[in-house]
Parts: sequence; C-alpha cells; structure tokens
Amino acid sequence: MKIACRLFFAMKPLMLGICLLLYCFSHLLAQSKPNILIIYADDLGIGDVSAYGKGKLATPNIDKLAQGGLRFTNAYATSATCTPSRYALLTGQYPWRNPRAKILTGDAPALLDTAQKTVADLLKTQGYRTGVVGKWHLGLGDGRTDWNQPIQQNPNDLGFDYSFIMAATTDRVPTVYIENRRVLGLSAGDPLQVSYEKNFPGEPTALTNPELLTKQKWHHGHNQSVHNGIPRIGFMRGGKSALWQDETMGDVFVEKALNFIGSGATQPFFLYFALHQPHVPRVPHPRFVGKSGMGPRGDAILELDWCVGEMLQHLQNKGLLENTLIIFSSDNGPVLNDGYYDDAVEKVGGHDPFGGLRGGKYSLFEGGAKVPFIVHWPERVRPGVSDALFCQLDLYASLAALLKLKTPAMDSQDQLAALLGKNKKGRRELVLEASGRLAYRSGAYAFIPPYKGAALLKEVNIELGVLPSAQLYDLRSDPAQKNNLAGSSAKVLAKLEQAMQKAVGAQQKISGDIQLK
Repeated sequence: MKIACRLFFAMKPLMLGICLLLYCFSHLLAQSKPNILIIYADDLGIGDVSAYGKGKLATPNIDKLAQGGLRFTNAYATSATCTPSRYALLTGQYPWRNPRAKILTGDAPALLDTAQKTVADLLKTQGYRTGVVGKWHLGLGDGRTDWNQPIQQNPNDLGFDYSFIMAATTDRVPTVYIENRRVLGLSAGDPLQVSYEKNFPGEPTALTNPELLTKQKWHHGHNQSVHNGIPRIGFMRGGKSALWQDETMGDVFVEKALNFIGSGATQPFFLYFALHQPHVPRVPHPRFVGKSGMGPRGDAILELDWCVGEMLQHLQNKGLLENTLIIFSSDNGPVLNDGYYDDAVEKVGGHDPFGGLRGGKYSLFEGGAKVPFIVHWPERVRPGVSDALFCQLDLYASLAALLKLKTPAMDSQDQLAALLGKNKKGRRELVLEASGRLAYRSGAYAFIPPYKGAALLKEVNIELGVLPSAQLYDLRSDPAQKNNLAGSSAKVLAKLEQAMQKAVGAQQKISGDIQLK
C-alpha cells in the first residue's frame, strides 16, 4: 500500500502534465475550426450595398467586409421571397420541393420537421455552440401555439442551442420576442392571443380606429391589429408587457447576438444573425432617422450597416475576427412600397436598390433572387471579386465539406472551392422560385417558362417575370433582361427547357399556370 501511494505521488506531476497537454490540445483543436457567422438581411438589393457601386447609399461597414473578403457578383437566394429562401439556406433543400414553403403567417406551424437536419444540427455535431438571433419566419409549434406556455417545435429543436427571435416578420403579429421557448416579458395576468382568421371582440384595427396610426399608414394589406402606432397583418390581443418597440429592435438584436458570441474563447460558435432591415415597416432608431435623405427605407439600411459594424468591432475586440467565417447576404431582392406609405418611392432619388436588374422581390427576373453576397475570413479567403455562380442553398454542403463531413444526396452542392475563392465557375445550373413559379439559370443564360397570370404586381410596381410565352436572356450582354432571345435562339431555348425539366423532375410541370405551393 505504501509503495502504491509513493508511486502515485511520484507520478502525479507527470499525470498533471499529461492532462494539461490534452486540455491544451483539445483547446487548440476546437479553435482550429472557424467560427461561422451568417448575417442575413431582409429585402436588401445589390444596389443597396455601396461596395457594388450601383446605388447612392453609403454602407461603410458592409463595405469593410467586401474590401477584406470576397464579393460575389453572381450569387442567389433560391427564391424571391423570405420564407422559402430561409428554408433553403438552413436545410440545403430547394423550397419548391416542400408544398408549405411559402410566406407564412405569424401563427403557422413549424415548416421544418425535427427529423430534417439543419446547418445548425450539422455544426452542433462538430462541437459548435449554435444560435439564431432575429427573424425566424419558418413557423412554430403545431399550428395551435399557446403563446403563454413553453413553445415546442421551435429553433431549439432544430439544432440551435440558443434562440432569440420574432416568430415571423415585423409587419405580422405577434409583435413579441421569443427567447428560447418563452415569449419574453409576458405577464401571466395578461395572456397573449393571436389569430389570422378573425379579430378578437372589441379589439381595434387600422380600419376601425385609423386615429391609432401615429407612425405609419397602410397602403395595402396591412390594416388589422395596430401596435406602436403601426398597422400589422393578423389579429392580436393581450400580452401588453411583452410587445416590442420597433425603434429599438436593431439594438436588441445586436445585444443578444453579442451576448451569444461572448468571448468565444473555448468553443467555436455558429450564429445565424437574421436581421429585419430594410423590411417593412421601416422604423429605425431615432439616431438614424433622416440620415440617409431617402426616408425610412434608406435610414433602415444605415441601421443595418451599423449592426454589421457592431458585430465586426466585437469580433475584433475579442480577437476572433481572423478565424471567423462571415457570410453576408439577403433573403431576396429589394422592394420599395411593400404595404406602407413611408416615402420609399418618393425619396429614392437617384438611388437604384435593384442595381440595374429587372424585377425585384416577388419576381422571376434577376432582381428577385440575385442578392449581395460577401464572404470574409482573413485566415482563408483572399480579398477580391468572384463571378462564380453560387447559391445560398449550397451553404449546407459547403460547410459540411469545410469540416470534412459527408452529406446525403441533396439539392445543396459542395461549392466550398467557390465559397473560398478557389473556383471561379461555381454551379452549372440553378432553379429559382417566386410564388410557386420556377425559372432556370444555366451558364450565362436565364430561362423563364411560359406562365399565365398578371405580368405586373401593381401594389408594389414590380414585374413578376410572367409572360404567356417563354423567355430567354443572355445575361453576359443583357444583365437587365431587356432582349428576349426565345424567338431567335430556338436551339438554346429547347436545350435549356429540357435541362430545366430534368433538374426539376419529371413529375413537375415547368410551364402553364403552375402553383407548386
């Protein structure tokens, strides 16, 4: 016994040294994996980012990302609206394969099944702390959510360790924050109720009580419950202690994001930072009001740029910037009047949010899904410009490849080389979506099948890309899609139509008055 004790104490320094060595090794191994930060804007156009040289607004913090990273000129969301693009980004699946992947109400059931793996699930298996802060808009619960109880089927069930979200959009109820599974600040004595079918008895709306509209008035579609002087979509009652203030939303999201990142010293993090700017209603903090000269939309973009700057400064201060892969993009193209009278049209002046592209949000034309896309990672990405065809859909497989993980056969492609600037071509083809209709991108060509329906969405004054005959554009010589080649390039048209049908699948029609959703 005495010999054993002497041996233990003799070995103790060696054992401590080995333990210390193992700890240091594991710490270094963890830190060799990059932190991953996706900053996702809402309705931001290529022309809204000054690094693209298309508009009149100055976005110096986003420009810092571009100057120190890789700015893509040929990058796309999958869709021309928000929910489908977010679905694709997180799952690596084309949204049109899911009949429910369309713009959701604020009380919609969860769009993502817990059996469907997300980017957060993937990274969590590799030791990442995972978080989402900001706009969710992918549904919650089973469609019968009791907002006064812990909410199930939320981001915490989809690979995220931490979530601080709004359920849908700033123009939809419920206008409350949800932290993990609870509505933040909710009082038991004033329960929250939400409906998208009918109003609650005695509750005012924008139609019955227009005097309540003290900050913005509705132009179309936003005339139901009123909160903070702003009319919304949907009906809500109660929950007064939990209601957000639109003016401070940017500050709140930044604070929660920075708190999640913390010092980031012992474990790599993944943060999906889904900002709300410049989606309507545009109600930036007073310190940004009037600064752009373009009304609330321009001011909201300045606030968005400030949010990006706060993230960069924090990462720099904590010594994390060099080994953080930052991806900045938007969920779809821009729109000016999207439901409120806020001077977006009247004060846009010489600024071109669309960056010379045809269409915009809701459209099959390039302006619908072609978006700003910037990759910043000082340790691995050399500054420059990439013309590679890249889609947000490919982040799933590309991040898996970065961590040397295999993924099952899926729509997402391993485009890591393009993401890091090693491949100048990227994807060969891409299927794009807008309101259930599909378009096709292959090489330099954009192909839109014939569709029935209105060519113009009058409420927002945006061309939808819908014509009763096929459309073919050579984007090298005609990026604004003004010259339809369908009548003069029959062989190219037939080839693209055939290729698109193969990409979509034989069971799906790609022409006619289709509605996949």
